[in-house]
Amino acid sequence: MSCPVKTKIVLSDSFDPWHNLALEEFLLHKVEKDQILLYLWQNQNTVVIGRNQNPWQECRCTLLEEDGGKLARRLSGGGAVFHDLGNLNFTFIMDRELYDLHKQLQVILGGVNSLGIQAEFTGRNDLTVEGKKFSGNAFYFEKDKAYHHGTVLVHVDGEKVGKYLQVSKEKMAAKGVQSVQSRITNLRNYLPDLSIEEMKGTLMASFQSLYGACPEPLRIKDTDYDLGGLYEKYASWDWRYGKTPQFDLVLETRFPWGGIELGFTLRQGKIIGSTIYSDAMNAHLIQEISASFLNRTLNSSELLLALESLQVQEEELMILQDMKEWIGEKIKDV
Repeated sequence: MSCPVKTKIVLSDSFDPWHNLALEEFLLHKVEKDQILLYLWQNQNTVVIGRNQNPWQECRCTLLEEDGGKLARRLSGGGAVFHDLGNLNFTFIMDRELYDLHKQLQVILGGVNSLGIQAEFTGRNDLTVEGKKFSGNAFYFEKDKAYHHGTVLVHVDGEKVGKYLQVSKEKMAAKGVQSVQSRITNLRNYLPDLSIEEMKGTLMASFQSLYGACPEPLRIKDTDYDLGGLYEKYASWDWRYGKTPQFDLVLETRFPWGGIELGFTLRQGKIIGSTIYSDAMNAHLIQEISASFLNRTLNSSELLLALESLQVQEEELMILQDMKEWIGEKIKDV
């Protein structure tokens, strides 16, 4: 007989992205067996990039900082997003055995649909209304824990989305749209009086209807927890920007599951540095692929051996096969 699921709702009073992402990771480390948390939070004037993205390509970083904004990098994969106080972020943090994407998305869809807005799941990670995205989702897994987080656009400033994000033409072409602004929509377009507080209440009610009643939500201020150096990590230059080496060889392509920019630093034909920038959802696999190329000779057979050495889950085989075909084709041309 399975144990009953333990539920908790956590609300952050901070609008600082580095604090909120640090708290998210702190809660991930603390989540208990048979427990799931709903964490709701907001960032002010922020661009958040995925774990393996190149900030300089995804964001007009200097302009953002000149305007008093912040760049943040999350643990999960996926693409860059703009947050302001017209956006509500949610994170489901759980014992990995409780991870159920369909059920988690149903919390969001159920909450939005209860407002009389007809929403649905489309693409690889989007929630949409009338074909336009109001919520993007991303995921992160550790051995026995996981989180799934995303956005709910209530009344985000669309002009700032276009001002600070710079999305590749290849990505836009793959989506069949002209600009990032044309892809997204605010829920206020369908319910003009909708507030962030009402959206929070709706999501909390939907969460409890699916997972069970919770104690009173836990409201957390900036100073409530010692986050054990996590804030310093998320605020640091190294985490947000990282090293941007001068590569000796750069290869780029876009697959249905995400874009890839592969950079190699070489010494006497050997790969001494390997970096992959990607908006692929599977952040961990992308890092494993990059590491597998280190100290290999730059030829297709060596790199294919590196890829074949990786132990992957069944759902990751397609990514690996696409990478093998691409590497086999491109490295022959080098």
